[in-house]
Amino acid sequence: MLENTGSYESLYDRFEWDIPEFFNIGYSACTHWARKAPERPAIITRTPDKTTNITTYGQLEALSNRICNLLTQKGIARGDRVAILLPQMPETCAIHMAIYKLGAIALPLAMLFGSDGLAYRLDNSGASILFLTSASADKTANIIDRDQCIFIDSKDFTEQLNRQSDEFASIKTRHDDPALMIYTSGTTGPPKGALHSHQILLGHIPGVQFAHDFLPQPDDMLWTPADWAWAGGLLNVMLPALYLGVPVVACKFDKFDAEQAWDLLSSLPIRNIFIPPTALKIMRASPPDPEQKANLQLRTLFSGGEAVGRQLQGWAMDELGLHINEVYGQTECNLVLESCASLDVLKPGAIGKPVPGHKLAIIDNQGNELANNAIGTIAIKRPDPVMFLRYWDNEQATTDKFCGDWLLTGDQGYRDDDGYYHFTGRDDDMITSSGYRIGPGEIEDCLLGHPAIKLAAVTGRDDPVRTQIVVAHLVLHDGFDPSDQLAQDIQNFVKTRLAAHEYPRKIRFLDDMPLTTTGKIIRRHLR
Repeated sequence: MLENTGSYESLYDRFEWDIPEFFNIGYSACTHWARKAPERPAIITRTPDKTTNITTYGQLEALSNRICNLLTQKGIARGDRVAILLPQMPETCAIHMAIYKLGAIALPLAMLFGSDGLAYRLDNSGASILFLTSASADKTANIIDRDQCIFIDSKDFTEQLNRQSDEFASIKTRHDDPALMIYTSGTTGPPKGALHSHQILLGHIPGVQFAHDFLPQPDDMLWTPADWAWAGGLLNVMLPALYLGVPVVACKFDKFDAEQAWDLLSSLPIRNIFIPPTALKIMRASPPDPEQKANLQLRTLFSGGEAVGRQLQGWAMDELGLHINEVYGQTECNLVLESCASLDVLKPGAIGKPVPGHKLAIIDNQGNELANNAIGTIAIKRPDPVMFLRYWDNEQATTDKFCGDWLLTGDQGYRDDDGYYHFTGRDDDMITSSGYRIGPGEIEDCLLGHPAIKLAAVTGRDDPVRTQIVVAHLVLHDGFDPSDQLAQDIQNFVKTRLAAHEYPRKIRFLDDMPLTTTGKIIRRHLR
């Protein structure tokens, strides 16, 4: 926990981790509060008809315990992977808590994923159970056995839960026991499962407090439009909020909409928000009406996943009276560089400074720390409680992620003379679009499944709204001719199989693919 010392330097220098030997996310973020203050609000749900429902910690505890007993009845035990394909709702939180209490491993899956994206993650992880609603039945029909699916909106699920006890004793887990896994796409090959331990929650608390100007303060309430399956939704908001005893707002958005966002923010006393830069750009283009603006109660705003930029910072100050506390991290090691307005850790064009408890440096290819203002790789020193344990079933990729004790982010940047870190570019082929980090490998593999496509390469192209858009460069099989109709068919092919944010918004048909003598695509020529 951070205490505001009034000085970044003293706060950073004084901070020490105190990670207990035994720690369980489910117990600490649910059972602890249920015993201490069972009537305390845990989740504030905003329904489509604009009514508001409150789930207390006592209710969350009872529901999660019933789910624990149901999963135990189904044979789920320590180390088993349990997948969650659900939107923001109380049941999603309860299922997470249950999985952690059992010592199993939560596998959150984004609602945006199509059948191919889901199939790979479910198969690679070896998930035993999938929680979902009937709305996802079609896209999972041929990729997982029905007896492995638990439809939470079914009468059968309700009846099974009602037969379970609402008492359950959490498994005693060590702080470094596996707890959850989030898949991240690399530049080559299939997505990789970043496996995290229970201590990841403790590791995130300083970053969440720093970005929210020393959360919790009286009447604080958290919300994000980000899917709770992403690191931004799960680790930046939902789990830390429950651990700190701060109510978290659940509101299902089928697609981000600025008008709905302003309506939500003006209807509930939301004080703290995490919103990716692209969503903020959409909100800037559709500002709140005078009545909505008058009802806003925002105290803090932080954003990350892509560069915030000076224009957004200026808009936030003019429109909301808030600085945007920018944050930086990866699925493998999150919330390590940030800004903090209350400590005056703000500099135009810079990400920020290291969050207390984290050591970063700019290094060269041999792992040597570089001097100020020298461009190199942004790296994070291990051990670190937010750092992943390993990639699931991929020892080589895990080894390649490190240079000695430095985790390589794959991002280029420099540290200035004032200690601020600046991002300059990526040293890999990752694409940043609408706040998502997208690897081309999975998209290229999907494209090659289309009958018309012979060769495929994916790159990013700068875009004023989304930071980048996905561009597909394609060579067609004989017998197929380029056309607008074919381009649209290919776009839909990817959109329905992977995720809506991964489909190529631009299609380029080529006669030949630029290749090296060893058969590798020369991406710089495509760019």
